[in-house]
Amino acid sequence: MGKAPDFWWTPNRSAAAFALAAVGWIYGLIAGRRMVQHSKARSALPVICIGNFVTGGTGKTPFALRLSDRLVKEGYTPGFLLRGYGGRLKGPVLVDLAQHSAADVGDEALLLAQAGPTVISADRPAGAELLEKQQVDMILMDDGFQNPSLHKDLSFVLVDCATGFGNGLCFPAGPLRAPAEKQIVKAGCLVLVGEGERAADAVHLAGRRGLPILHAHIVPEENNALSGQNLLAFAGIGRPQKFFKTLTDLGHKVAKSREFADHHDFSEADARELLTVSDREGLQLVTTAKDMARITAQRGEIFHWLAAKAEVLDVQMEIPEEDRLVSLIKDCLRNRAFKS
Repeated sequence: MGKAPDFWWTPNRSAAAFALAAVGWIYGLIAGRRMVQHSKARSALPVICIGNFVTGGTGKTPFALRLSDRLVKEGYTPGFLLRGYGGRLKGPVLVDLAQHSAADVGDEALLLAQAGPTVISADRPAGAELLEKQQVDMILMDDGFQNPSLHKDLSFVLVDCATGFGNGLCFPAGPLRAPAEKQIVKAGCLVLVGEGERAADAVHLAGRRGLPILHAHIVPEENNALSGQNLLAFAGIGRPQKFFKTLTDLGHKVAKSREFADHHDFSEADARELLTVSDREGLQLVTTAKDMARITAQRGEIFHWLAAKAEVLDVQMEIPEEDRLVSLIKDCLRNRAFKS
């Protein structure tokens, strides 16, 4: 999808939101009914879903990576399942870093595949079947919370505290993928990400259902190559402004910024423009890990040059209540074993 419109994230509903409200109501009605359907397919492995209520990024992939790292330390061998948004392959395909590019499987799949076996599949049950043949004992499903095709044993639903449910309307009038009160029924745990006052509605819904609530923070890793530089920051993610603000909060000077649509497929013209502006104005290029994954996967000298000239601001997910997170998963696994 393209860049999310700004009116999605303002609590006071705009004229554009009202104009699309009827369409959003119909979309939400259909999506909500589909979401609460009984899942017919059940994997032989436990399925832990990491999702969110809205379109756009809330840190699902960093959360999945952090969770995987902790589960490995606990003695588990998790694998990843995702749709592969932005890639041309529908799957099921086991991601091979030596063979596949972001154009094939999407940028998120390339990042996850560095941590463990990763399958992309538009058909989630078929993807789960392929993962069952790998040396894994648990499936971490990055996104797919609203998809009822595969049974989830536990769903962690992330909410950005700075944006919450946005204007509270369903796509295309707002960012919700389905009415929040329908979605919360399928949640197993609410994870509040970052700081802010916009998550109150999510907390209220979770409290009414007695769901556990955890906190997490996306923490940038300092890149010394950016210190003292005037930056040309560019990003094709859910909310590029969030990336630019992170750079500013770290004390860096963002002299210019360039926003692209989420999962943007960089063209030669894009790369040439970024390099030209950088050279002409003496600006250091900086982007996200997801964007760099797509750039390095492109063929052509111009993309090689852009990848060499641009720095990456990496981020990690910190979960202060990580022990509680693991306990929830272990309780889920015990309940699954007991039922089987």
